Amino acid sequence: MKIGFDAKRLFNNFTGLGNHSRTTIDILTAEFPENEYWLYTPKVRLNGVTLPYVGKKGCHIVTPKGMMRGGAWRTYGLVNEMKKDGIEVFHGLSNEMPVGLFHSGIASVVTIHDVAFKTFPDMYHWHDRKIYDMKWQYACNHADRIICISECTKRDVLEFYNVPERKVKVVYQPVNPIYYQEPMERDNLPPYMLYVGSINSRKNLLGVVKAMELMPKDLQLPLVVVGGGGSYKRQVKQYIAEKGMESRFVWPEMIDPEGMKRLYTNAELFVYPSFYEGFGLPVVEAQLCGCPVVTSNVSSLPEAGGPWAQKADPNSPEDICDKMVKLLTDTELRKKTMEGGREYAMQTFDPKRLARQVMDVYEKVKH
Repeated sequence: MKIGFDAKRLFNNFTGLGNHSRTTIDILTAEFPENEYWLYTPKVRLNGVTLPYVGKKGCHIVTPKGMMRGGAWRTYGLVNEMKKDGIEVFHGLSNEMPVGLFHSGIASVVTIHDVAFKTFPDMYHWHDRKIYDMKWQYACNHADRIICISECTKRDVLEFYNVPERKVKVVYQPVNPIYYQEPMERDNLPPYMLYVGSINSRKNLLGVVKAMELMPKDLQLPLVVVGGGGSYKRQVKQYIAEKGMESRFVWPEMIDPEGMKRLYTNAELFVYPSFYEGFGLPVVEAQLCGCPVVTSNVSSLPEAGGPWAQKADPNSPEDICDKMVKLLTDTELRKKTMEGGREYAMQTFDPKRLARQVMDVYEKVKH
């Protein structure tokens, strides 16, 4: 089968959507090497992350060659390009579809990650919300099938975009292959807790800070915070300074996957009480590393964390604190959480299983 992908994020985005694009291509090429994978992108940023996809077996990279370039080519030029290449199924990996694919003879799939611009509108400019809404609606209307990365996102898509449920399939997001490998040995480090993710109001780092204020003094471990942010990060740091808590926070620069795996492995606790996630990838990464998790009892987080993660009300620093203390002090619960969480994540987010589910979608739309 010849399968085409919108690979803009794969080659130009190095966080969430880019990671999803790369891991999707990784699991498909590993499990189904007999297919051809055509990666359409307006440009290629070459670095250590993208270089493995140049010359990757079974993959063909296509960039604009004529007058039409950039976003215009991606939106309006892709269908003619794919027709010339004999593409049978197209997969829009990041919420969007090119114009004109409907009635082109090419079967189509789109992955919708979240609708955060609707559930957390204050985080987005009015103009951006309108554009995103238009793109999501067009994609949902015109794709033959919609893949949602969680049951939570599926519920949102059904609510906001009025599509028939038979058109929507849930396939969880793949995780970087490094996390499925054998667990690392723990290093002899001073104990710390960990937060990983963009630092914005939706992800609720301030809730973690307030929960830490409430913890008994002997449990107030440092929190390592990995992630970038703007005004909300400044707000959190200002709150920390006002409370005289600066010594309890470490703010490293972004870290490569092996370094992240080591951070998860050595952490006493991973804390992620987000208000809303399309999926909640860091929760899965932490559990695959055997790290106990405190997350939220809302949105997709119960799916990502499964039965072993401690789930707190993200609006309640008291509840977040209670769950953190429980995992730091109850030795038996801690041991069960580490073992059970890893087992749940290995089974639920097994890459072979996820690849098969994606390929099933392709095969259904092709016929």
